[in-house]
Amino acid sequence: MSKREKYESRTEELLAPIAAANGVEIYDVEYVKEGSDYYLRVYIDKPEGVNILDCENVSRPLSDALDREDFIPDAYILEVSSPGLGRTLKKDKHLAKSIGEAVEVKLFKPIDKRKEFAGTLLGFDSGTLTIGEEDKERVFKREDIALVRLSIDF
Repeated sequence: MSKREKYESRTEELLAPIAAANGVEIYDVEYVKEGSDYYLRVYIDKPEGVNILDCENVSRPLSDALDREDFIPDAYILEVSSPGLGRTLKKDKHLAKSIGEAVEVKLFKPIDKRKEFAGTLLGFDSGTLTIGEEDKERVFKREDIALVRLSIDF
């Protein structure tokens, strides 16, 4: 397990009771370096949507717990937010909740001279993801997918 994965996993363990106490679910936790700064990003969600008070109610006790545990030696910025409307679908649980939704799929390498596809998420398994694109189905190998996210219609 990498350092990043250990930090994310331990943060999720600390976050679980805090999220439950505040009526939100953990959508994702990520530890990333951007430029010279490290970020510990926590994404929370609930059916009616997350508001700023939800983020504050999770952020304060999580910050205190992280300070007590002190398992991340680097200086980092803690961010707690909603995953947003165009949320990235990284995990199987995200995909399962999004069956029937409009998604965008970006690939590492082009297929039929295209790297981006849009359609309805029809299904997935450990090796593939299927979308309905107009009148046909497209099946992608998961290893070829750089990003899957919900589409935003304005």
